[in-house]
Amino acid sequence: MERKKGKTSTKEFEKAAAKRDRTKYILQLYVTGMTPKSTQAIANVQKLCEEHLAGRYELKVIDIYQQPDLAKGEQIIAAPTLIKKLPLPLRRLIGNMTDIEKFLVGIDLKPRNS
Repeated sequence: MERKKGKTSTKEFEKAAAKRDRTKYILQLYVTGMTPKSTQAIANVQKLCEEHLAGRYELKVIDIYQQPDLAKGEQIIAAPTLIKKLPLPLRRLIGNMTDIEKFLVGIDLKPRNS
């Protein structure tokens, strides 16, 4: 009887892990034109997403010079800024996304160290 219960727990864990692996991430990257910092942030986010979220992310790059209303609506005060819309909770990261650890923790792919 105990053995069956253990298998069920393992199956439940695997099911939960598989569900998490299918979770779609909705990301918005706010940049200021095609400056070196902006282009570096775009390249870094695309690379990290392909490495860690391949096939399960949507990335929208928004130039705050071309679409200032979107930036105002999201209360963007610095650029580049990455917003993780989904899965909740919403997260914001500021910078060119060169710190891989900060990126993974920031979008909840890796737990924060206590």
